[in-house]
Amino acid sequence: MRTQTAIQEFVSLQTVKCCVMFASSDNVNPTVVFETRSGDLGVSKRKEGYIMDFPLNPPTKKDHNDFKDVIKAAVGNHPVQEVLLSCDTKKLMIRLSDSCERSALTSLKVDPVALLNSDSSGRVRGVIVTTKGSPDCQPGFDFYSRYFAPWAGIPEDPVTGSAHTVLGSYWSDVLGKKKMLAYQCSSRGGELDLEVRDNGRINIAGDVTTVLQGFIRL
Repeated sequence: MRTQTAIQEFVSLQTVKCCVMFASSDNVNPTVVFETRSGDLGVSKRKEGYIMDFPLNPPTKKDHNDFKDVIKAAVGNHPVQEVLLSCDTKKLMIRLSDSCERSALTSLKVDPVALLNSDSSGRVRGVIVTTKGSPDCQPGFDFYSRYFAPWAGIPEDPVTGSAHTVLGSYWSDVLGKKKMLAYQCSSRGGELDLEVRDNGRINIAGDVTTVLQGFIRL
């Protein structure tokens, strides 16, 4: 089963469409394939939630000074270990120092206007802030993250599949793992099961919750 769409940056729209299509009594297909500008993106329903098949977007390490204003607006004075950019998605990834606990990430108060004004070059369309997880503590998250995209009109996205195409690639190399459990630390938050495949793609799995439903009359 195929449907036409033009998803550029955020996969939340895709997830919404999946919920609708899998819930429809007319849909008997186990997988829905979206034709997007990133190529075919398949979504399969599992027992709980969905598995999304995306291309990996490996980031490239950058000099901190090239993005010092963005870093300041995003994380303030917190120590930064690495800065990387995914040129394809225009997502800038800021890794906090391993000395930072999860609370440093969850307590960030990011001003979307200040972040938006920190870069007008067009190089950045979203900022990922991430830190190493605590795999020894249940449920054993490998890494944590938050995602901000005021350039796209989104101060903070609660759970972002597209950001994990960047995060999954990076942390898989750092941790030497193909399968990882991630947590996005927004106020709503969410867990994501990741599996990096050898063909340059990544499976992103998670549960979904319906927060709003209604009808559009045309």
